[in-house]
Amino acid sequence: MDAFYASVEQLDHPEWRGKPLVVGGNEARGVVAAASYEARKFGIHSAMSSALAAKKCPHLIFARPRFERYKEISLQIRDIFYEYTDLVEPLSLDEAFLDVTENKVGLKSAILIARQIRAKIKEKTGLNASAGVSYNKFLAKTASDLNKPNGQAVILPEEAEAFLEKLPIGKFFGIGKVTAEKMQKLGIHNGKDLKEYSLQFLTKKFGKSGLHYYNIVRGIHLSEVQPHRVRKSLSAENTFEKDLISLQEMEAHFYPIFEEVVRRIEKSGIKGRTVTVKIKFSDFSQQTRSKTLEQYPNADQLWEVGLELLRQEEIPKPVRLLGLGISNLNLTEEQVYFGEQLKIPFHISNGKG
Repeated sequence: MDAFYASVEQLDHPEWRGKPLVVGGNEARGVVAAASYEARKFGIHSAMSSALAAKKCPHLIFARPRFERYKEISLQIRDIFYEYTDLVEPLSLDEAFLDVTENKVGLKSAILIARQIRAKIKEKTGLNASAGVSYNKFLAKTASDLNKPNGQAVILPEEAEAFLEKLPIGKFFGIGKVTAEKMQKLGIHNGKDLKEYSLQFLTKKFGKSGLHYYNIVRGIHLSEVQPHRVRKSLSAENTFEKDLISLQEMEAHFYPIFEEVVRRIEKSGIKGRTVTVKIKFSDFSQQTRSKTLEQYPNADQLWEVGLELLRQEEIPKPVRLLGLGISNLNLTEEQVYFGEQLKIPFHISNGKG
């Protein structure tokens, strides 16, 4: 989906259409979760601090996140996917891989299927989607970003290697900012540069990921579309309106997060033996503290372990975010879940939400 959260807000609020808008944070606090294409023209992007976004665009609209609404539309889109194939692997609320080799409508053209799906999404939701078509997941994902917004692209087998040689290393799906910077220091700026290095060298520099990088630059990616994925964790977190200074403040704000985790545990029936506390500081650095138990903790034990981890060592800087989660789950069957997060408190003023 194109700028999904921001596009939903503009869909539901006609007065915001065509205007620079971000979802998440406010003028003084928080982080941008999504930016409309109008906002991106000002250099605003997701994960940018809201304060910096406001400086870049003084008339920027801040919209309160509405995850239930995003989930509602996501399910409508998912239903369209299933009209064509059962092999759907969701990556998030707004993105998924589809294997249409064998499809329910009997079409032999994946390009035509992608075009039909995009048209149905537009008709049903009023939103634009982009698509990438290729012979493996890595290339399809890469192609999906080529003609955004509201477009699609195809990478044919005979075109793949030449295309990848020209692709900037930061555009490779799965190569994040940190890895891209590390590669650039080694003189790897595009696929052609990456292709010059041996498997032995890449494994030495990047560990197990070295084999992945060696393969993808040659158009090799053997991962199948997985319609069911095992959930690995369950968590909740909250970003605070003002930084927390004292441990007493942190513990008071930690309790509602704990209550939300317990609510999700009770709703899902999931249990986990590893308890993790996430702490993000005012300078955006973060720390996690974990403890693995012999048995699945009940609510009281989860609270005790969470507090123990929070108090484990001195917290040296003001805190902007706290999170609590469980992992090492009791799931025995592969299941797919939507991620959630606690609502962030916002101020409403000057017609902005």
